[in-house]
Amino acid sequence: LGAMVMVPKGHNGGRVGTLEHVEKHDGSFSIVTVKDRKGNTFATRLTNIFVIGSGDHPQVTLPKGRGIKKTIIQERAEAEARGDL
Repeated sequence: LGAMVMVPKGHNGGRVGTLEHVEKHDGSFSIVTVKDRKGNTFATRLTNIFVIGSGDHPQVTLPKGRGIKKTIIQERAEAEARGDL
């Protein structure tokens, strides 16, 4: 708990956050709760995450956006501000 993790696959693929909670379910998938830097909390399977650092210090280079998932509206507004649209 408290480790920085990355989700490489699944619906939350590419997201980075801090491991908050682990729910163990015997005979089924264990679920973890992750909180990103913006304070958004999401859950995924334990097999869908891997540790990339401790606390707020990643030991690897993070992808563009530093693992924060944006909505389509936010992505469009940024593209318009850059002049891509």
